[in-house]
Amino acid sequence: MAGLAAVFGSGAMTNSIPEIENNDVLFVIGSNTTETHPIIGIRMKKAVRKGAKLIVADPRKINLVRFADSWMQQKPGTDVVLLNAMMHVLLKNNLIDRVFILIRTEGFESFKEGLEKYTPEYAEKITGVPKQDIIKAALLYGNAERPAIYYTMGITQHSHGTDNVYAIANLALMTGNLGMESTGVNPLRGQNNVQGSTDMGCIPDQYPGYQKVNLSAIKSKFEKAWGVKLSNKVGLTAMEMMGAAIEGKMKAMYIMGENPVLSDPDMNHTLKALNKLDFLVVQDLFLTETAELADVVLPAASFAEKDGTFTNTERRIQRVRKALNPPGEAKEDSVIIRELSEKLGYPMKYNFIEEVFQEIGSLWQAVAGVTYGRIDKWGVQWPCPTLDHPGTPYLFKGGFPRGKAAFTVVEYKPSKELPDEEYPFVLSTGRHLFLYHTGTMIRKGDALSKVLPEAYVELSPDDANQLGVSNSQKVRVSSRRGSIEVKIQVSKRVGKGMVFIPFHYKEAAANMLTNTALDPIAKIPELKVCAVKIEKI
Repeated sequence: MAGLAAVFGSGAMTNSIPEIENNDVLFVIGSNTTETHPIIGIRMKKAVRKGAKLIVADPRKINLVRFADSWMQQKPGTDVVLLNAMMHVLLKNNLIDRVFILIRTEGFESFKEGLEKYTPEYAEKITGVPKQDIIKAALLYGNAERPAIYYTMGITQHSHGTDNVYAIANLALMTGNLGMESTGVNPLRGQNNVQGSTDMGCIPDQYPGYQKVNLSAIKSKFEKAWGVKLSNKVGLTAMEMMGAAIEGKMKAMYIMGENPVLSDPDMNHTLKALNKLDFLVVQDLFLTETAELADVVLPAASFAEKDGTFTNTERRIQRVRKALNPPGEAKEDSVIIRELSEKLGYPMKYNFIEEVFQEIGSLWQAVAGVTYGRIDKWGVQWPCPTLDHPGTPYLFKGGFPRGKAAFTVVEYKPSKELPDEEYPFVLSTGRHLFLYHTGTMIRKGDALSKVLPEAYVELSPDDANQLGVSNSQKVRVSSRRGSIEVKIQVSKRVGKGMVFIPFHYKEAAANMLTNTALDPIAKIPELKVCAVKIEKI
């Protein structure tokens, strides 16, 4: 779907956060929004209070289900079937935008043929969602005037995550719900400046602004700006780097603001990779589990100790201002990078941090109209190509970058590791409202850590009875990759045969268990589905 690649590839929302309150239908799939994005979750609840209908598709009974008109509890890894079945219903009931399809898309006829087998009855067998619930959700979305789709890593962290995203895009395209206010496809980013990092080229095949490294004109532009010869080779993703390290093809690694020992799947695989390196540098605020393995640790500054910009999930570029000096030997990330670059023979001549931003604007037209003066009090959303441009609250108003957006035929592919007699449960991992990522910062303090001081595994009442275990009892959870000991939390949030473990706890690391299987296109690991067993201790 090349016409949408610049946005969906970047993970950016097509629309804006304030627009959420004006949706008449919200379709939330693979996103525990109130816990992982609580501010956006509040907006969603406000929309419901205003009369919006809420559809939730999630294997767990997340908090948002309380406000939902429709909850589809699909089996983990079956999102493509669920989405295709919804589109089958829309097609059958003629709830598609034929004018939009004709003028602004291509490939609809072959795509339409691919939906024929995905009847609600067929989907019920695979997803476990009753056919009437699929029909209800489809009709809610199809009859809406301003529906929007919201998703997070419950959609992307699969061996077929790209297919999931294509299916979501297909749904929006066939109903004409792109390029208008309070509609769209809205992936919610996982951390505060993930959007800004990808915007600035922290992707192995792109320079800043999603400009491909293997296009000669792009390469020449950046060579001229930076005064160096550049490679046209596509690099490795984070997960591919770990594999290369194990194979001995990668000898050194520089990890900045990331804790892969806890956040990457299969902890033993990650430890093996990092320990095999000849040289490891880690740049971070604290001595994380990854930094403990490093040959050199570069102490970095926090957000409150540096100047610059962050870009949030709705593409809004915002100022970050230094409130206090970094402690001890800690330095701003930009200072560390410049000093290191100079020692490696490439001096970066910037007199102040805004010069870096000005350079970005000279090389990426989408932010050429943004200045520190313009975002002094309130951020601006890219694309903002000129100084008199107001910014872009929602995308694709005038069309798609490639002309017409292409439909993608998406077939169901089972997850790489499914339950069997030895490992009868499906494990999914995620976050909790009061904890954050690998706990690098938040678990250093007592206040929030006291809310959930220990790891837990959610287990359905039926499964708890069958195993003969009870609430707070410690059990051993094992996969083909490792084992952890953790307390049971008997919960109706998960269905029979499914378990859930938050991944914040190093003492009971969920990613000791997870699978390194990758999506073949995005190279994202399948953190949301793996097979485990549970044993009494």
